[in-house]
Amino acid sequence: MNEGLAHTTVLLHEAVEALAIKPDGIYVDGTFGRGGHSRLILEKLGAAGRLIALDKDPAAVAAGQAISDPRFVMVHSGFARLTEVLRGLSVEKVDGVLLDLGMSSPQLDDEQRGFSFRFDAPLDMRMDTSSGQTAAQWLESVDEGLLGEVIRDYGEERFAKQIARALVAARQEQPIVTTHRLSEIVAKAVRTREPGKNPATRTFQAIRIYLNQELEELARVLPQCVDCLRPEGRIVIISFHSLEDRMVKHFLRDMAQGDKLPHNLPIRAADVPKGKLRLIGKAVRAAPQEVAANPRARSAVMRVAERAGDAGD
Repeated sequence: MNEGLAHTTVLLHEAVEALAIKPDGIYVDGTFGRGGHSRLILEKLGAAGRLIALDKDPAAVAAGQAISDPRFVMVHSGFARLTEVLRGLSVEKVDGVLLDLGMSSPQLDDEQRGFSFRFDAPLDMRMDTSSGQTAAQWLESVDEGLLGEVIRDYGEERFAKQIARALVAARQEQPIVTTHRLSEIVAKAVRTREPGKNPATRTFQAIRIYLNQELEELARVLPQCVDCLRPEGRIVIISFHSLEDRMVKHFLRDMAQGDKLPHNLPIRAADVPKGKLRLIGKAVRAAPQEVAANPRARSAVMRVAERAGDAGD
């Protein structure tokens, strides 16, 4: 594990500014990574402020534990356990929650993690290397039908069936235990390639998302974020692919609209249930200068909402 791998935080200043930090507020960084957002939040907090950071990656937790600040606590946990973590810290409400859903550069650039086809490395792909099944172990026994569904649904790959068939056939000859072997099998099964994109990109994404239950955990944490916010507290979410952003966009929109009543129902406007959130601005993308300096920022989309002051739970 290479602790020297660098990470450039995407939308760093935009995300922290969107939180509208109160000096004495309590904030949650649900995806600590290497602490870019957390460190800037701490700079803006006063002596009475507090920051709670979560991450399921042991390497990220180790980086967080190196921060010596009485206002800061690092917790080894995925953000789907947000309510449980806050309860364990005797925290009922917070003033802001930040979720940066992208993978950190150290995760992608550490060949031993198996997230990238740029290296010939063990096929791991676990966010939390202390538990769970590796990609190699999963590929050893997964049913061809499920494999195809995963690649199709989580990778939005049109050649999902062909890839699944090729992987199942290949594992009968030799276990698929390295990133290069996986990418080579996929490349042969994909008939046409997207310009500038490795043919295995979508398959790697799909397997990673499925193994780490990324969409399921996002679906679990979103309602928890709303429930733990104080009135006027902010939720800031940065997504890096369309599946995540679609889920975030629809959730925030639905929470802002409130309960949907039948059309033409005889009810006064004042009695219509209010939404729990207010949308703040439009979706934000990285500026051209940031994308030029950090190409991984190209796909980032940030959405912001605020807890309505008069919304009931």
